[in-house]
Amino acid sequence: MYNHEPEGYDCPFCRIARGRDDEERKAVHADVVYSNAYVTAFIAASWFRNNPGHVLIVPNRHIENLYDLPDDLSMKIHSLEREVALALKKVYECDGTSSRQHNEPAGFQHVWHYHLHVFPRYAGDDLYRSEFRGTSAEERLPYAEK
Repeated sequence: MYNHEPEGYDCPFCRIARGRDDEERKAVHADVVYSNAYVTAFIAASWFRNNPGHVLIVPNRHIENLYDLPDDLSMKIHSLEREVALALKKVYECDGTSSRQHNEPAGFQHVWHYHLHVFPRYAGDDLYRSEFRGTSAEERLPYAEK
């Protein structure tokens, strides 16, 4: 009902969840830090300058947004969100974590597949006001390996 995906949309997050690289966004399967039959978590291809290595969590099944997300998948995503946040605390030694999710163009959704961002946070990092930039697979690999 509240969908904006264009006809014939080739979903980049579906490609990652299926184990394929996404040339358009420069995401590669080596970015994946966790995957099961329902959800996949991977290092995001673009970062805020002071918060490198943030993680995206997606359902493996193509679901455009929160409005279409079934409760059973929501539980799996948010359970993994907690695990990812705890892992970021341990391996990045960050001061905290933040999560966010966007729906529809006015909500700043730009990939038409539900995804939840989990950010490592550091005191004074100025997360939402800092530069947002693309990264290379080589730059992301150490974060995925952690």
